[in-house]
Amino acid sequence: MLEIILIPALKDNYIWLGINRELAEVFIVDPGEAAPVLAYLREHSLKPIAILVTHKHWDHTGGIEELVSRYPDLQVYAHALENVSSVTHHVKDGEVFKLSMWPEPFTVIHIPGHTLGHVAYYAKPLLFSGDTLFCAGCGRVFEGTAEQMLASLERLAALPDDTQVYCGHEYTQNNLRFAVQVEPENADIAKRYEAVVNLRSSGKPAVPSDMRLERLTNPFLRCKQNVAKFRELREWKDRF
Repeated sequence: MLEIILIPALKDNYIWLGINRELAEVFIVDPGEAAPVLAYLREHSLKPIAILVTHKHWDHTGGIEELVSRYPDLQVYAHALENVSSVTHHVKDGEVFKLSMWPEPFTVIHIPGHTLGHVAYYAKPLLFSGDTLFCAGCGRVFEGTAEQMLASLERLAALPDDTQVYCGHEYTQNNLRFAVQVEPENADIAKRYEAVVNLRSSGKPAVPSDMRLERLTNPFLRCKQNVAKFRELREWKDRF
């Protein structure tokens, strides 16, 4: 009776819904726009109880105010550094909280780099990683430093193999096209790239992945605490 579904939004964003069908209740992760979420809730007679915000960028927060206006009891979780509107709970690193409709508690992981207050939400085995860890890639370093971003990625990479990575954008095919250039001899990357090309050509998402696959095929998780290497890769990817 538990399900994670994606709602495509904007150009290439994914809004995630965690659904308890028995209770007809939902949590929402990073609603960049409200309309497709509201349509899904109406169609399936679901009630949202919480919004989990990974970071402040408009394509992850643009739908919050309208959702809260429609559902005034919504609880909104975000880090204080992100200055997100309508927040009811300012989360911090290591905080654990429970949503009544979901069996596993959520652990907050503060992962600065993309923004200074970026967080991930981990409810074993689910990881909502926003724009820090992408499938086969990572986010741009906007507010933080390369050192912070690499440390944040390594924290996420330390999670168990079966961790399911639910990121904020469908960048997987392009990320793997880059990864092939970085590690042309890596058979795991080549195999994953072919599989993702087939998925995307069929109109299917390439998200989520799992942490075991990320460690094998994501070049940004293979820097092994080498900040100079990470910075070089990130600058290369910015130009790619």
